Amino acid sequence: MSDQWSTYGTKIIVPTAREDHYALDDFLGNATDLPITEHATDTHGATLIDFALFDLVGKALTPRMRDLTRVALVRDDTPTEIGKLYPHAGPLLGARWNEDLISGCWPDLLRMAGSLKYGQATASLIVGKWSAASRQNTLAAALKEWGMLRRTLHTAKYLSDPVYRRKISRQLNKGESLHALRRDLYYAQQGTITKPHLEQQTEQAWCLTVLTNSVVAWTTEYYSRAVIELRAQGREVPDEVLAHISPGHSDNINFFGVINVDVEAELAELDGAGWRPLRPARLRQLGLTT
Repeated sequence: MSDQWSTYGTKIIVPTAREDHYALDDFLGNATDLPITEHATDTHGATLIDFALFDLVGKALTPRMRDLTRVALVRDDTPTEIGKLYPHAGPLLGARWNEDLISGCWPDLLRMAGSLKYGQATASLIVGKWSAASRQNTLAAALKEWGMLRRTLHTAKYLSDPVYRRKISRQLNKGESLHALRRDLYYAQQGTITKPHLEQQTEQAWCLTVLTNSVVAWTTEYYSRAVIELRAQGREVPDEVLAHISPGHSDNINFFGVINVDVEAELAELDGAGWRPLRPARLRQLGLTT
């Protein structure tokens, strides 16, 4: 999903597959007009291969970091000198940077990135193959070395910049909120997948994407109209507050039962531009408020 709450990529994978193998597929295959440049994920969704490939194709991988004492970060000097320069972060910098390895494999790394960007190979295939490669494979070692450097730079910024950490957490919270909306829309709180085959499940998933985006777009439009009306009444609605309002909820959706709609009556309530009346206006029409 984007930071505008829209879902731009959907893929069905088997439960035993690592989801981080597929993160770049929808980035590079994005057919929308959104300029997708950065991907926020949890720690389990980012490997050294992912860090390297995201950077090589011009994207940024920004996971939320945990268990930092177990993460190997690189240094460019001896432990003694690094400890003098960075007394607090020095113990985390346990791996020596192998610049010669990267220099020798740099043309091959660029060719690999070009193959991904121009669709000659899928990112999920590349990530899976190089993640399973042996330690004796030079190109795989170079790719992981570059990923370790990018992870070190990200971790340093993550530790030192609270604004950066909050931005990542906000994006992940958006994702969890949208996951809840998808579960309500797709399963209707029943937890049942009805289609047995991958092609049919993919069709269901894409239908879910269309429906989720429709709910988000509908809610966003009516939020905008409500804000315009409140401001016209002289109410102060700061943009800073609106930045934290979520359109990814389902309180206004009826998932169960039969819904009877009087089409003519509903059309009669629309204004000249085709909009439904906002809730306070409807309550005034019914005499329930002043």
